[in-house]
Amino acid sequence: MSTIRKSPSTGAGSPDVWGFYEPDTGSIQYVAACPATRKAAIIDPVWNFDPLHARTDTHSADEIADLVAREGLTVEWVLDTHPHADHFTAGAILAERYGVPHAIGERTRKVAELWRDYYNQPDSFDVDAAYDRLFADGETFRIGDLDVRVMLSTGHTLASVTYVVGRDAAFVHDTLMVPDSGTSRADFPGGSAEELWHSIEALLSLPAETRLFVGHDYCKGGREPEWEATVAEHRERNIHVAAGTRMEDFVKTRSERDATLPLPARMLHALQVNLRGGRLPPAEDDGRSYFKIPANRF
Repeated sequence: MSTIRKSPSTGAGSPDVWGFYEPDTGSIQYVAACPATRKAAIIDPVWNFDPLHARTDTHSADEIADLVAREGLTVEWVLDTHPHADHFTAGAILAERYGVPHAIGERTRKVAELWRDYYNQPDSFDVDAAYDRLFADGETFRIGDLDVRVMLSTGHTLASVTYVVGRDAAFVHDTLMVPDSGTSRADFPGGSAEELWHSIEALLSLPAETRLFVGHDYCKGGREPEWEATVAEHRERNIHVAAGTRMEDFVKTRSERDATLPLPARMLHALQVNLRGGRLPPAEDDGRSYFKIPANRF
């Protein structure tokens, strides 16, 4: 069962936001809604996966659907911020359920190029077919009466984007964590600590009252899960990038920390699903899907 909390609209031009904490992977899923129209977007939904048994289920996506029904929302978009390495996206499942477009950043094409090599599958991962919309940096769209702007936010991956919704909400994926945990790793293929620094600088240039919603929390010190802090709060007390931090110090801290981290338990499964928009590999002649795991590559 997820921990679910609402961050209410602060007034005109501000979305209601519900966060859903998924404890198996420390992931946060979101619903952002226009209070005036009740139109909504689902952001970074999780398709649950048990790596020990290679089994999927939809209980996290079902919790989102239950809230959408309970709150009387109309879903207009399903959005992913990047091809996730630690969980499967439920984007395709929910986009089909609601009959709406599933979108991600256009540089996901470049991530697909990298992973075709890792999996030795040169004809796989047609990102243009897997997603309905591939956003470029600076593109805009709407959720009800709210404007949404896409910001390229590379570093964690080379395809990561942020969705700035209305006047005071930004979904920053794995660029930042909550202030007591700092920032996310930048050592995945295509990642860069230097690029991550510049992406964070751009996010912390948003208005001070902007609510930043992160993609993960690991409950530091045993506290309850957290996923929201304002730009001002990050500038004041983020342990990696608070005001006064130098880029070279951040890069050193981030790189040294990343060198100690194992691969996420679901990563080699997840990229095969997420570069297909949240679909399993094509079924073989027995009607079943199979994962391909590269040996001795990492």
